[in-house]
Amino acid sequence: MSTKDVYEYALLRVVPRVERGECFNAGVLVYCRARSHVSARTHLDEAKLRILDPEADVLGVRAALGAVESVCRGGDAAGQAADDDAGRRFRWLIAPRSTVVQPGPVHTGLTDDPAAEAERLLDLLVR
Repeated sequence: MSTKDVYEYALLRVVPRVERGECFNAGVLVYCRARSHVSARTHLDEAKLRILDPEADVLGVRAALGAVESVCRGGDAAGQAADDDAGRRFRWLIAPRSTVVQPGPVHTGLTDDPAAEAERLLDLLVR
C-alpha cells in the first residue's frame, strides 16, 4: 500500500484583458513538499481566448504558460529560479500578479503520485 502525501495546487488563469477581469483556466500548478515535486501542466483553448479578446497575443500567452512550466522544471530554463528548491519555485509562481497569466487560489489534497495528479487536475479543471 502506498502512502499518500499532502499536495497543493493552483489553477493558472488566462485574463486576456486585465481591466475587464474575464478569465478561463489554462493550466494547473502542483506542489508536493514531501516529494520535493513541483510541476505545471497547461492547455490553451485558443477559441476561448479569441472569444474574450479577438486581438489577443496567442503566441505571448503560450510563451507565458511555457515559462511557468520551465520554472517548475528548474535548471537553466528557470532563469533566476534555477537554483531554488521546488517549494520556493511554487511560492513564487502562485504570488498574485496583474498579468495575462495569473495564478488562482491554492487548494490542497492527498496523492501518491503528484505528476499524475497534475494531469488529472488538468483534465478535470482545464480541458
